[in-house]
Amino acid sequence: MQVAVVTFDGFNELDSFIASAIINRCRREGLEAFITTPTPVVKSMNGVEVTGQRSFEFVTEADAVLIGSGVKARDVVADSRLLSMLPLDPSRQLVGAQCSGALVLAHLGLLGDMPACTDTMTRPFVEARGISVLDAPFHAEGNIATAGGCLASQYLAAWVITRILGEDAARGVLDYVAPVGEKDETVERAMRAIHTGELTRS
Repeated sequence: MQVAVVTFDGFNELDSFIASAIINRCRREGLEAFITTPTPVVKSMNGVEVTGQRSFEFVTEADAVLIGSGVKARDVVADSRLLSMLPLDPSRQLVGAQCSGALVLAHLGLLGDMPACTDTMTRPFVEARGISVLDAPFHAEGNIATAGGCLASQYLAAWVITRILGEDAARGVLDYVAPVGEKDETVERAMRAIHTGELTRS
């Protein structure tokens, strides 16, 4: 079971690295995430150069695809060639988007009338696509999920783990990465965000 963490040039390190690191705590259970890039090397919004672990061809093979965000999201959605390299299929894949990744999903036509979560900077651009934006960190319907705010990437990762390996696995990983002295609180907050996001639509 493999997860593509789609990472564009200008990416936000928190979005891509937190999600991939949390999911990769499940390697022993057969779930693994890979930084997936359109070019061999991408540079983050803060100048960190990263060599992709997988090329974009991997997107079609992955069981789950998480679209990370970054400062060049509007350039990404303006590039029809780049968007054509993302033939996502929610009928057989889990598809998630972090912050401005929701704008990518909107341009791919995957959100339909589903509301989305995104960051405050991206919100007006997502709304301009006719998508209702929730004042919430996480929302999922079926096999599609969006998360808003950099640290909500833990919720997106936990959603993938829950859907593929079950809630106990997600709780175990969150407990491992949670701050000492705040483990129970962190785990419960994350699981509450996921359950609320899956049940509530406004």
